[in-house]
Amino acid sequence: MEKMNKPLTKNINPDRAFATLADYESTGGYQGLRKAVTELQPKDVQQWVKDSGLRGRGGAGFGTGLKWSMVPMDADVPQTRYLIANADEMEPGTFKDRMLMEQDPHQLIEGMIIAAYAIQSNIAYIFLRGEYHLAAQRLEHALQEARSKNYLGEHILNSDFNLEIVLHTSAGRYICGEETALLNALEGKRATPRAKPPYPLVSGLWGKPTVVNNVETFCNVPHILHYGVEWYLGLGRGEDKGTKLFGASGRVNYPGLWELPMGIPIREIFEKYAGGMRSGYKLRGFLPGGASTDFLLPEHLDVLMDYEAVAKAGSRLGTGTLIVLDDKTCPVKMVLNLEQFFAKESCGWCTPCRDGLPWTVTLLKDIIAGKGRIEDLDTLTGLTRMLGPGNTFCALAPGAVEPLQSALKYFREDFERYIVADKESA
Repeated sequence: MEKMNKPLTKNINPDRAFATLADYESTGGYQGLRKAVTELQPKDVQQWVKDSGLRGRGGAGFGTGLKWSMVPMDADVPQTRYLIANADEMEPGTFKDRMLMEQDPHQLIEGMIIAAYAIQSNIAYIFLRGEYHLAAQRLEHALQEARSKNYLGEHILNSDFNLEIVLHTSAGRYICGEETALLNALEGKRATPRAKPPYPLVSGLWGKPTVVNNVETFCNVPHILHYGVEWYLGLGRGEDKGTKLFGASGRVNYPGLWELPMGIPIREIFEKYAGGMRSGYKLRGFLPGGASTDFLLPEHLDVLMDYEAVAKAGSRLGTGTLIVLDDKTCPVKMVLNLEQFFAKESCGWCTPCRDGLPWTVTLLKDIIAGKGRIEDLDTLTGLTRMLGPGNTFCALAPGAVEPLQSALKYFREDFERYIVADKESA
């Protein structure tokens, strides 16, 4: 029963390197696919996933089944459709997809095959972060195993459904994880975001209807088909359904990653699983969903880890991986570190991101070096608005300024201390 409550990690065993095809099949692997292609029509699979309430696990939280149902499938639309797994995991503080691919690669593959069947796609791609060498090796091995058992290829499980999955290793850059920049990169073009509309669901890879989902999203799909919608609905504690991989990094006793119900309180993750702060350190704040989310404070520990609850508290669930700020780490320097990363990873396609993020870095460096002015804090605040949602081609810049805008809100005295100290020394 315990493994039924933790479907994503039930095959992950510290006593073995990773789950092979035999390991995966022994715990019900590929039974969800078998059910889909032998008992259900593509629209039925879409409806199952829609009814399950599965939301995208890459950060945006869009309804997965709803997304699939938007793909044009009428007789008069292009018959070529593409499916892509976004495995370009480069968000600082996030490492959940890496564990899934390295430890249980068949789970991703089965989820993709079911999804491809649901939208009637015959070609799919895994767009993998270039630095994930071990994941690449294990995915290639798993793809070969799947082909040998007719889970991939022609007439899958003696049906009329054909599919090939291609592993594509990214050349790098954080921007490649943005959906439309990923499509350009896969086409061999410069990885810059596309204007929307048209949306990829209608005109994506090479102008054809395309679905892009996160690795963890796909990994949920086999279990929904195997165990059923009602079972999946019963896994979450809050408004959102299923389980999720939640992580914690920073000066906690047990940094790591755990599969837990959606809607679990942040306090339970922080105290029970991460073990609280190390001796000699106190919790000052945390980013709840990776580097591109707003800071929350100790007073927010009882917030539930679901999309609406975290948004109401003033941040985003994002990837669900806590980055913990302790009382001996300077929040100004922590934010500078993040802004330097985002400024470097900007594709330069739009002016606010290309010029605005380096400007935040310059101002933060000046403040830390004792060259700042109190007016610089107003300039930084203004930049967070100018780089906010709706002002850039994609979400890189709006996400990049979330830790900055919340640090200015919650830790303003730390910024001012650098400036006041300089005035006093002068």
